[in-house]
Amino acid sequence: MDKVMSNKWIIAFYVLPALLLIGIFIFIPLALSGYYGFMDWDGIGAMTFIGLENYTAALQDVKFWDSAWHSFLLAIFSTLSLLIYLAIALILASKIKGSDLLRKIYLIPMLLSSVAIAQLWIKIYNPTSGMLNQILLKIGVENPPAWLAETSIVLYAIFIPILWQYAGFYILIYYAALKNIPDSIIEAARIDGASPVQIALRIKLPLIMGIVKVTIVLAVVGSLKYFDLIYVMTGGGPNSASEVMASYMYKLAFDTNNFGYGSAIGFLLLIITLVVTYIVRKLTATKEEIQY
Repeated sequence: MDKVMSNKWIIAFYVLPALLLIGIFIFIPLALSGYYGFMDWDGIGAMTFIGLENYTAALQDVKFWDSAWHSFLLAIFSTLSLLIYLAIALILASKIKGSDLLRKIYLIPMLLSSVAIAQLWIKIYNPTSGMLNQILLKIGVENPPAWLAETSIVLYAIFIPILWQYAGFYILIYYAALKNIPDSIIEAARIDGASPVQIALRIKLPLIMGIVKVTIVLAVVGSLKYFDLIYVMTGGGPNSASEVMASYMYKLAFDTNNFGYGSAIGFLLLIITLVVTYIVRKLTATKEEIQY
């Protein structure tokens, strides 16, 4: 078996199908997106080469930078929410009563489609009959806001269902990492007199820091390219107040049939995501990981 697996031709034979799929479904579309960005094209007719006009126009487009800022805000909120997810996972991993049931409840949003979640939260945010405003009226708030219609709050109102949607995913990752820590380490800390808070902050957290760094990258990258729930709930409105880069790209390409400009926006989104990912990896990098 070792002789077979040391053969470079056999290794290439096994790897080739995966490389072909990655090339067909990832690299070729990315290359075409960058290529279409050099064109004036409506998606149907002939393409006209216009050089860097789409890219320079995008860099001067106020709406593009506004949507980029909204995406960055979502990335910041997603990263901060990891602290909440980590705290919940620490509590669940401490063998509290009902932790198995709570884990299943937290996973429910992952079982729902983004469209179903969007429709659910549209009803919750309904200004007249929504559950949220009804609760606010009951506690004495006279004029509760129209959550999805006011430009000053719509973006933050949308962040809540997005963070709720992925809570179970990150909690499950942290929970699995915490349960993988040997009990002997925790018991030794308890014998030495460490409190539960000290065990969580000085023992458990350092031991799963590698997983935490991975989830930070996942949260940032996922936020920068997020699209579906925002598009269903508000379509980027009102007045582009909840527009993100992905939804702005979609509108340009499919609503206005400006596929060249939309492709340029998409390619810039790729570049921004790669740059931000590189920066995040550098900021979270350490020389060595704690082993156990």
